[in-house]
Amino acid sequence: MSLEDRANATAKNIEGKTKQAMGEMTGDPKQKGEGKAKQTEAQVQHTVEDVKDEAKKKLD
Repeated sequence: MSLEDRANATAKNIEGKTKQAMGEMTGDPKQKGEGKAKQTEAQVQHTVEDVKDEAKKKLD
């Protein structure tokens, strides 16, 4: 597990949530969609890190 990768994914998730909220407040569907996309990307990054962690546990 890379702590840095997890931190980056968490930051991306927060950025996405903020962007989505701003899109909802301003009525900007593009910004809202971009926020959701960033959150999905962060979820994928977390999943990749989870898989890495599991693989490392099995190898140890």
